[in-house]
Amino acid sequence: MQPDHVRIFDTTLRDGEQSPGATMTSSEKLEVAKTLSRLGVDVIEAGFAAASPDDLRAVKTIAEAVGVTGVEGRPVPEPPTICSLARADKSDIDKAAEAITPATHGRIHTFIATSPIHREHKLRMTRDQVLEKITEMVSYAKSFTSDVEFSPEDAGRTEMDFLYEALQAAVEAGATTLNIPDTVGYTIPAEFGERIAMIRENVRGVENAVISVHCHNDLGLAVANSLSAVQNGARQVEVAVNGIGERAGNASLEEIVMALYVREDLYGIGTQIDTTQLTRASRLVSKVTGMMVQPNKAIVGANAFAHEAGIHQDGMLKHEETYEIMRPETVGAGKTQLVLGKHSGRHAFANRLGELGYPVSGDGLDKAFARFKKLADKKKYITDADLVALVSDELYQPTEYWKLEKIQVGCGTGMPTATVRLTGPEGQLRTEAEVGTGPVDAVYKAIQGIVDVPCTLLEYTVHSVTEGIDALGEVSVRVSPHDDQAQPDKINPQYEHSRARVFHGHGAHTDVIVASAKAYLAAINRILAIQEARRDNEAAGSAA
Repeated sequence: MQPDHVRIFDTTLRDGEQSPGATMTSSEKLEVAKTLSRLGVDVIEAGFAAASPDDLRAVKTIAEAVGVTGVEGRPVPEPPTICSLARADKSDIDKAAEAITPATHGRIHTFIATSPIHREHKLRMTRDQVLEKITEMVSYAKSFTSDVEFSPEDAGRTEMDFLYEALQAAVEAGATTLNIPDTVGYTIPAEFGERIAMIRENVRGVENAVISVHCHNDLGLAVANSLSAVQNGARQVEVAVNGIGERAGNASLEEIVMALYVREDLYGIGTQIDTTQLTRASRLVSKVTGMMVQPNKAIVGANAFAHEAGIHQDGMLKHEETYEIMRPETVGAGKTQLVLGKHSGRHAFANRLGELGYPVSGDGLDKAFARFKKLADKKKYITDADLVALVSDELYQPTEYWKLEKIQVGCGTGMPTATVRLTGPEGQLRTEAEVGTGPVDAVYKAIQGIVDVPCTLLEYTVHSVTEGIDALGEVSVRVSPHDDQAQPDKINPQYEHSRARVFHGHGAHTDVIVASAKAYLAAINRILAIQEARRDNEAAGSAA
């Protein structure tokens, strides 16, 4: 039976996290999963359980916390389905089954490549061998759960006659969802839509499965291809918040949802998503991954509802629909602002955060309110953008192995210098002074002199949250640790190549040098957290 809506299958926590530098901590993954549940997504692909013990635990934690009853504010009664990816391999499927066990609705998503180039060069398997593996592994996954999804990897470049055979084998083995991935973003909308129509016509038993699509954005066509598939009968679309993912990314959740919402007259079918949560979800994912959203990004970009041209402004003043096909309030980007200042109380502060989609209480509220008061002493008016930056900086930072206490810089045409004082993991105070090519370089050298976690700064970006000389500055950095330059590819270990891991950090402050220090420390703390988790996993393995 086909669903009466387009299922939204979110892979932010799996494919999205594979973006270089987008690694999230377990607590960040859980917060993103809760946000996805509040959005109303049908399926959360919580990770690749076989990738590492930490990934398995993360999927299991999400299954326990989100997959049993959902979360407060979820727009539909049923909790989301919690899914784990697994290669067509018994060990992978075993781990996926273990990870999703706590969920009310659990799904195993298994895949194997089917295109000639993958069969010949990666798998070194014949067509018959691939078909045999599909039957065996889908049947094996079915022994753990009734909900099994199968993907023929690189379906966009697979011969149609063999694609039919592969999907037929999966259906006969018990697959309930057939996902057609355009793995390398090769197809164009008319071509991809036709593939979906042909699959519906030529695969026996396909009416007993939901057809899904997973499109990559290498040619900038992921959303267009996905929508073409919907027009041709697909009833699940695999997406990621902000379109993040491998290489050029995935189809963007917010763009798919709003295209179906705004043009329901054309598609005749919608989703279960609470669209008012889209902006909040976008901002959260941007914060925890360090991947900033471009200003002109559709739906959630800073300029998505901005009008500067005189003709546009005149039209908007006369009638909003002259230049806006959707209202900002519909996607949670409301124009109305409650201006807070140094005289505002805790209740007004907490209430506004709740309205913005950041409900905080207890110790988290105390810390955020204390930072708000400090900011209010420096700024006359605190805007919504300031509040979001402030609370995000407070809530979504990694465990603080090293914490910034004091910083002093001297700069100019002479020798830029920086003195930095940090509190260490054991509560010890350490102070270091350094000279650099500029104040930020001097600060980072001083921090390195204390923490001794050698790494290369790959990217440094800074922007102001609001207008004005007293604007809150946000800094994002990406670093690669020197001892992590050749980590195996944990997602595709069959590949011979390796790639360096990249870690991000984020900091916000009215002083951009302080924000820079906080961002760099956040990245260092992420590295230390991953190293500690790796040691714990090795110790657990030795003990076993």
